[in-house]
Amino acid sequence: MVNTTEVIIHAARLGNIEVLQELVRQGADLNVYDEKGFSPLIIASYNNKYEAVQFLLSNGANIDQQDFGGNTALMGVAFKGYTEIGKLLIEHGASLDLQHGNGGTALMFAAMFGRNDLLKLLLEAGADKMILDVRGLSAFDLAAQQGNSAGIEILEQG
Repeated sequence: MVNTTEVIIHAARLGNIEVLQELVRQGADLNVYDEKGFSPLIIASYNNKYEAVQFLLSNGANIDQQDFGGNTALMGVAFKGYTEIGKLLIEHGASLDLQHGNGGTALMFAAMFGRNDLLKLLLEAGADKMILDVRGLSAFDLAAQQGNSAGIEILEQG
């Protein structure tokens, strides 16, 4: 018997729209998760599969589903720097200020990893730059720790 969860996760990872379409036609749950808690949307986003993300969102994937660490698709693209998928997720109503298990947000990931296009995008969309993680650090603090001077400037202006 075929494990549908493995198939849908693999199809999302590869951006295989045909397989995703067939699985949806067969009634597959788009909000399943793998052994790490990654949903098809998180996997497709993290692997920069724009069309797959678009398809999953259009077919009812939970945009704010969190993995076992509390990370969302938006946090994943902020970490990886995938601005176009970030725009798509924001346009579809992704929660900007969800916090993962250590209190981090998508804005914090963008600041920490120098994903300054996403930093601007998140701030323009209304992300809260005053949120603190469990250590009491803000996006500004994380940008400073990593030497992201351009990010500091963006946060000061935003």
